[in-house]
Amino acid sequence: MHMLYTYVMRILLTEGAGLTSRQVATRLDHLGHDVSAAVSDPMCLARFTRHVHALHRVPNFGEAPLVWFDQVLAVALGSQIDIIFPTQEQVTVLSHQLPRLLRAGLVTAVPPFASLVQVQDKVAAARTLARLEVTHPRTIVVQDAAEAADWTSFPAYVKTPVGTGSTGVRRVTDASGLAEAVRHFLAAGARTNGGVLVQEALTGTFVMAQCVFDTGSLVAFHANERVQEGANGSAAAKTSTDAPALRDDLARLGRALDWHGALSVDAIVVDSRAYVIDVNPRLVEPGNALAAGNDLVSALLAVAMGTRPVPAPPSRSGVRTHQFLMALLGAAQRSGRRRSVWDEIVRCLRGQGVYAQSSEELLPSKGDRRTVILPVAAAVATLVRPSMWRAFTDGAVARYALTAPGWRQLRSAPALVVPARRSA
Repeated sequence: MHMLYTYVMRILLTEGAGLTSRQVATRLDHLGHDVSAAVSDPMCLARFTRHVHALHRVPNFGEAPLVWFDQVLAVALGSQIDIIFPTQEQVTVLSHQLPRLLRAGLVTAVPPFASLVQVQDKVAAARTLARLEVTHPRTIVVQDAAEAADWTSFPAYVKTPVGTGSTGVRRVTDASGLAEAVRHFLAAGARTNGGVLVQEALTGTFVMAQCVFDTGSLVAFHANERVQEGANGSAAAKTSTDAPALRDDLARLGRALDWHGALSVDAIVVDSRAYVIDVNPRLVEPGNALAAGNDLVSALLAVAMGTRPVPAPPSRSGVRTHQFLMALLGAAQRSGRRRSVWDEIVRCLRGQGVYAQSSEELLPSKGDRRTVILPVAAAVATLVRPSMWRAFTDGAVARYALTAPGWRQLRSAPALVVPARRSA
């Protein structure tokens, strides 16, 4: 633990539907704090746990982040919240409106808005990685399909600046597919957000890394391999790993951006070299890090409180964790067969395969009976009809993801100026 608190703090999570929020809630409650969540749909992950003590209804975030912020600020003041803890892309509007939070006596841990805009969308992030010489795959940004005519490296990924992996990314295998994907994203509005990104597809190990920074200084770092993919590309099983070169790249990135708060990346490791393929200006699924001895939640809490945390020791390598719910839904999604769903359940119950010597990071059931409702319901539903996996995933991302119009709204509205360095 990075610091010891002697009193209970009221902490408001910025959403309750995401995997990160659910993992953060467990840790904060174990630390003894009073945890609540701002939700646009009360039937979310945060409802099915004792670790979240209250759900506060707020508007949808994605297309109207400033409207969302006004309501969350009112909720926080009315509920005597001490800390607003960003667990998804709400970090954008918290950064944009930070002076209003500080004037209200609230604290959080977010980067300066001028820093955030350099990595929030995929086009800006690609340019920042190139400028700071952070290792990344070959990438171009185009405003017209003709500008990608000379691209010959396939397969490749075509990405819209703002969008999720399921709606804003396409894998293409030839020139005609590339041109069609570029035209599709441009027609959908990508041109107004900077163009379309074309990125070389690499074959290697998928690694997720999470950092916590205190005004540009790296105070915590963790990396894990995705051992098994779950529903919609999630990480159903992970193993902690050493990634010293990636750590050095991210420390340099955070220092150059004067980053404050959490920063996470996805990378592909090829021949011991990590190529950053995506940047997330927030914390992502800290459960594997905690199991490996690295408490990212406490580190971020210390940064929010203005108490400089002691740099965390390296995580232990080889620590295995899993998210059974995502593995189950992923089996149904990939195969569409009841047998695959049943086999996944049996492997988990017997502790075989990826579940061997592995701990549950998303929905640990010890002392939390409510948390078994979702995996049991998902198991029954997908055994009856595998296509029911969609009922447990569709719409979840829409509850917390920033949309392209929402991002344009923030970028067009002048960010409020922070008069002095953050303080608790």
